[in-house]
Amino acid sequence: MEAAGVALVLLVLLGAAASLTFYGDSLHFLPPQRNRDGDVTVTFFSRQNGRSSCQDESSFSCRDDVCSRLDKFRVLQTDRDDPGRGRWCQSEGRSTVTVRRTGGTRSLALTDSGCCWVSNVAGIRHWTSGAELDLGTRSDSKSINRCPVTAAVSSLRYPQNCFSQLRLLAHDPDGDSVRCRYANETAAPSNFTLDQTACTISRTGEVQIGVHVFEVMLEDFPVDNLTVSYEDGLTVSHRASGSSQQPLCKVKLQFTVDILDSLPSCEAGGQQPVFLSKTPSHGQVLRAAVGETVHLYAPVQALRASVEDFQVSGPQNITKAIRDDTAGDAELTLSWTPQEGDVHRDVPLCFTAQTNQTQSEMRCVVVMVTDTPADHGKASVRCWDGKMAVVLEKASMPGIDVNFLRLQDPNCSLSANATHITGAMSLHTCGTTLEDDGDFMVFRNEIRSFEVSDAVITRRKSIRVGFSCRFPKALSVSSSFAVHKSEYVFTESGFGSFSYAFEIFRDGNFSERVLPDRYPVEVRLMETVYMGIQATAELGGVQLFVESCVATPDDDPGSNMTYDLIKDGCIRDETLQVHKSPPTSFNFQVQAFKFTGDHDQVFITCTVLLCDVSSPASRCALGCLKDASRRRRRGLDRQTHGHEITQGPLQFVRPDPAPAGNRGNVADAQIHTSEDRGDARVSPEDASRFQTLLSSRVSTAVFAVAFLVAVAILVAVVRYYRTNRDTEDTGALMEDD
Repeated sequence: MEAAGVALVLLVLLGAAASLTFYGDSLHFLPPQRNRDGDVTVTFFSRQNGRSSCQDESSFSCRDDVCSRLDKFRVLQTDRDDPGRGRWCQSEGRSTVTVRRTGGTRSLALTDSGCCWVSNVAGIRHWTSGAELDLGTRSDSKSINRCPVTAAVSSLRYPQNCFSQLRLLAHDPDGDSVRCRYANETAAPSNFTLDQTACTISRTGEVQIGVHVFEVMLEDFPVDNLTVSYEDGLTVSHRASGSSQQPLCKVKLQFTVDILDSLPSCEAGGQQPVFLSKTPSHGQVLRAAVGETVHLYAPVQALRASVEDFQVSGPQNITKAIRDDTAGDAELTLSWTPQEGDVHRDVPLCFTAQTNQTQSEMRCVVVMVTDTPADHGKASVRCWDGKMAVVLEKASMPGIDVNFLRLQDPNCSLSANATHITGAMSLHTCGTTLEDDGDFMVFRNEIRSFEVSDAVITRRKSIRVGFSCRFPKALSVSSSFAVHKSEYVFTESGFGSFSYAFEIFRDGNFSERVLPDRYPVEVRLMETVYMGIQATAELGGVQLFVESCVATPDDDPGSNMTYDLIKDGCIRDETLQVHKSPPTSFNFQVQAFKFTGDHDQVFITCTVLLCDVSSPASRCALGCLKDASRRRRRGLDRQTHGHEITQGPLQFVRPDPAPAGNRGNVADAQIHTSEDRGDARVSPEDASRFQTLLSSRVSTAVFAVAFLVAVAILVAVVRYYRTNRDTEDTGALMEDD
């Protein structure tokens, strides 16, 4: 009897321990609201992952001198393993905290802690989670900053030989840049690396079998300069380019990765489940309205395994349905109806398909909730190799104002006529993003509304319309996207659609361009490179202006290593020469150079714009500005935004070992070269012919003279030594006598 009692107690304790086993958690927030009395109300949602049955185990708190009250509402279990297996579960709770205005409060810190992490290879037991919010008002949105949105499923499981990359959800509702870092560098799992910009975790070596604990801090930084003002009168500036500035918000994401025994094969779609094309892309933003059910479909394939379940990290009251067949296919259907309390909420939603031995990738989306049904309108999207266009019917979206619509890049707006709104862009401009979606590459953009920076009220509808183009990987769209830049297409209100073509040419005639399949273009130092920019616009009477051209060792114009060719419309490189060309063209040549150190490539990025030729004070008319303060604000005269266009790379090769006289043009690069020194007053063609003549005749004559002189010297030396030897022999004979 006593033994049975002890066994019963042990079972109870083990059951309690199992239910309290911590797998990780996450937080996300509603937009903070400033009340009339100056206090701030912050509503947040906490998701906690664990084992067996997830209960209300979180207890977030903040300092008493900051928070006047913290109310916790109902906590519900949102997902769990099959009944009886008890391997994982997730719950979500909602809490509201009121932050005092008094005391000069400028931020809110929420913390929670507990024991114990699931047994893991690092032996970590105690956990601490939380977030820190800046409560100042942003100068761009006139609202309090919103924190990054993130989440993770309950338990991630990968075979040792199949783990390659894990993409984390890192969405910012304000459009800020989100960076990820390990919250505790000393506890970072071995042989895993975290890309702070892309928020992806990759393997750098063999990872140990067992459970690994991850604690990642997500931080947001503005992409444009802004100021943040506080109730006590303090104003803080945040620079977009500052590498050491303080983030506006910090949110900790905690999760586990269970590394399992290796599989015989990691082929996607075999034993490793893979999502099919109907599944939303990772990071995609979906729209939903209060009272309307939103559905998400995620088909998956695993031909040599059985998909037994889907793990889901979602909001309360979400439902999932799974369809499975015997052909290795399965499909997840998620359904959720937002309630009044979800208005303006950006809801993270993550899911993964799992078999007995492994999982698919974790894919996450964001559901943006509005208080009214989304006005989708009637839109069509056209896709070409290198560009895409979207057309909206005005009649389907009453009251829409094209002057307050733009694409993801603020410098790209749209044009309109009496019936339609049109936007056209290249696959690598206007904020278009590239996503790898299995067998497809997806180029995605969005039409969104905006307010002027100093607006206090608005009567316009908030519009966000996403669109995308999908290309099969077999079309090799990625190669043209990453190497040779094709036509750059933009649309701006008042100018319609216009495009720029930036090319490298074979010679100074600027008539024959280097073909895309010859990139990277091989050149040698000091050779002349011919480049040209051609603008094409729907609107007549425009001229092209090149504001700047900068060289970098990679295709990132913001690289730390740069060299100015043109700046503020002024030529900065002494070898750069501009050729006469029509108003919508800009042709130039420059002597090839390379960056010092281990860099053998050069990219050229130019900032260009179009102006109305009849505008006497436009940027085009001002020309070179040695005093940059003279630059007028856009809007005073008819001109477009400045757009960056990039071409390259120029690939530097070692000099040809053949004699210089036989080298001629660089056939591989298809670029005509010359040795024009600038002081001979001859054309590049004449200089080339003159150089060839010198190489063939003068060098031959010099060689002949040098040969005759060498023979004469050799004869003199032989004669000298022979005379000396005869003299020595004669002396020796006389001594013998």
